[in-house]
Amino acid sequence: MLLFPHGGGSASYYRSWAAAAPWDIEFLAVQYPGREDRYSEPVPADIQGVAAALAAEMPADGPPLPTIVFGHSMGAIVAYEFTRLLAAAGEPPMGLVVSGHPAPMLTRPGQVHLASDEELIEELRRTEATHRDILDNASLVQAFLPIIRGDYRLSETYRPLSGDRLKLPVTVLYGDRDPEIQAWEADGWREVTGGPCEIRTFEGGHFYLEEHRDAVVELLTAQARTASDASAIPWPSAP
Repeated sequence: MLLFPHGGGSASYYRSWAAAAPWDIEFLAVQYPGREDRYSEPVPADIQGVAAALAAEMPADGPPLPTIVFGHSMGAIVAYEFTRLLAAAGEPPMGLVVSGHPAPMLTRPGQVHLASDEELIEELRRTEATHRDILDNASLVQAFLPIIRGDYRLSETYRPLSGDRLKLPVTVLYGDRDPEIQAWEADGWREVTGGPCEIRTFEGGHFYLEEHRDAVVELLTAQARTASDASAIPWPSAP
């Protein structure tokens, strides 16, 4: 299970998810360039560049085991573009799960990345994208704002390129009180694939994941096990 963080987020956001995963499924959190242990690495110019940089780190022979790709918010479109690259190379994952983001062609343009620091902080409070203890700490905020502003730029300037539709299952998750995505924008994900598309709604806002983590982990686990059964890869000796 490959987990793509939201804008302003990092691999550490999914630490508790990995701890909650069952023994037979590995949850791997993706670390974007420019943050935490990759802080010194330059951030690509656009979402497609981020996806390409991450796809280049995959094993040369593609995913070694049946793989499901999950992304939340900005991570949803990074995961989508990453999946397109793997599919174009002939090594698509077994499924794509996207969360809290409109379909690629319905991505909302915006100017938040051009706003003042104060306006950007208010936007973070509105979306609950950052814990308040960080937003109320001036030193921490100043350290994080360049990364967050850069991610807003990536998200707000993203435009999907033309290409083949996916041929794999896509699952769409979102909170019923999320101002960043409406039902019709979630439904638009059906257009990205010729495979089945399921839409699931949870109670909550943009970060419904916080209160429904266990339910989402269970959903991802079920999809991973289905993918494993479909691939018919024999198990190694039991641990």
